[in-house]
Amino acid sequence: MKNTYAARLQVLAFVIIIVTASATNIRAQTYTDLYNLGSNSGDPLDPAWVGLFAQGRDGNLYSTTTDGGVNTVGTVFRLSPSGTMTPWSFDSTGTDAFYPYSGLTLGTDGNFYGTSYAGGSAGAGTVFKVTPSGIITTLHSFNGCSEGSNVYAPPIEGLDGNFYGVASDGGCEVFGTVYKITPSGTLTVIYTFPGTSGLSYPQAIALGTDGNFYGTTLGATGGYGGVFKITPQGKLTVLHTFTDFGQGPKGMMIQANDGNFYGTTSHGGVNGVGAIYKMTPAGTLTVIYSFDTAGLGDEPYAGLIQATDGKFYGAASGYPFGHLFQITSTGTYTHLVSFTNVAGLFPGSTPQVALFQNTNGTLYGDTYGGGAGLAGVLYSLGMNLGPFVRFVGPLFEGKVGKNIEILGQGFTGTSKVSFHGAAATFKVVSDTYLTAVVPAAAITGSVIVTTPGRTLTSNKIFRVTPAILSFNPSSGSVGTPVTITGTSFTGATVVTFGGVKATTFSVDSNTQITATVPAGAKTGKIQVTTPGGTAISATTFTVS
Repeated sequence: MKNTYAARLQVLAFVIIIVTASATNIRAQTYTDLYNLGSNSGDPLDPAWVGLFAQGRDGNLYSTTTDGGVNTVGTVFRLSPSGTMTPWSFDSTGTDAFYPYSGLTLGTDGNFYGTSYAGGSAGAGTVFKVTPSGIITTLHSFNGCSEGSNVYAPPIEGLDGNFYGVASDGGCEVFGTVYKITPSGTLTVIYTFPGTSGLSYPQAIALGTDGNFYGTTLGATGGYGGVFKITPQGKLTVLHTFTDFGQGPKGMMIQANDGNFYGTTSHGGVNGVGAIYKMTPAGTLTVIYSFDTAGLGDEPYAGLIQATDGKFYGAASGYPFGHLFQITSTGTYTHLVSFTNVAGLFPGSTPQVALFQNTNGTLYGDTYGGGAGLAGVLYSLGMNLGPFVRFVGPLFEGKVGKNIEILGQGFTGTSKVSFHGAAATFKVVSDTYLTAVVPAAAITGSVIVTTPGRTLTSNKIFRVTPAILSFNPSSGSVGTPVTITGTSFTGATVVTFGGVKATTFSVDSNTQITATVPAGAKTGKIQVTTPGGTAISATTFTVS
């Protein structure tokens, strides 16, 4: 057994040399050990899954650990891009939150939101809010029964301004829940997993561009976990049940710029040690890569991120100390880093948290163990990617007139903000945060910020949602031309009358469409669909 282990290490060392040389030829990469956790009293310790990073308005990164801090029950910490780390401790006394696995979500109010696995009035976990200065407030305590328990992932902000999340288990024949919580802390369970059929033990959810949430579960009837879609109103649809080709989807899915969802399974795949999958919004799932035991990564607990080069980056926690990798949407896999536990070039171990790309272009992450203190490391991975701007939370879409929050750097002295070429009014709040109002001429596309130093492009497309303001006439028979007035009509693909598609229509301008009432049209609302979404009229068109 010892000889086999030694032989695998020799092979791994050889592979690392080859892959590192290959990776250098593909794109220069720079790994930096920013901070060894456990170096100082009260440090965060052992950052574990889910542990998601969030970028604040100040340009720093924020996350949580389940261990460490003054009271050894977990921390929130702030990490500057240069590596300065500031922790704030949780308290296990009274009804306070503690053991926060979640990581954090930045809300549009500038505060961060997370969950704790334990603590609260029933000891079943909490939802909490933390300010950028580290003031932690418990918003809600789970009752451990009908509301669920074992809360791992952070809540995420929906298009309605409320936060949504999952509890992974519960008592009283509850096998997990999906909840909605207001920023002030009023919680409503919108779905309960029964466990007797279908899916159970939800792990995390992500917001889709359609306004619905997409999530994974560890349990499924006849399978090894699954994927679901749920509306903000609580209507759940099972999209996929995993079999041997994917087991244990613990990492949060992401929706990529191609509209598909990407994620990982910690086990399963061809070799039984994990896989990476792609799934359409309708639920067609394809495994694009199966991990193996060749020393280039296995057992990915963390999910993926899509960086500004269009490629995906991830962390695998398996043999011997964990790895970082890059993969394309078609499954081309590139090994980047093999951690070495304590000594060596990459002194970390067992990365369980998804990487995060700061708007400076650099990737950041942490490991559960390894490093000088054997309690994990905070690191950066530079892939020679330039600075960019990102939207806060769900502000990747909006109607004309909506105020959008934008994160970046070097904003002082900004001269222009444009939505796909349409100039917007804007306000520079700080060097790393500004707001802009969606202009009347805006159409779906990139947002560009022109600063004194450079031009910054958004990492995601901004979807300008159309709006119907009026239509004339208000009634008519089949064949009647109807003039529809509104905003953001450019690129319209579908016009319907009572749900029936108009076979003839013209987009006269960004603010006007002329459509002919189609055969079979029914009395009802008029709808216009563009690349930015669907607008529904406030009043009814009457088919005479």
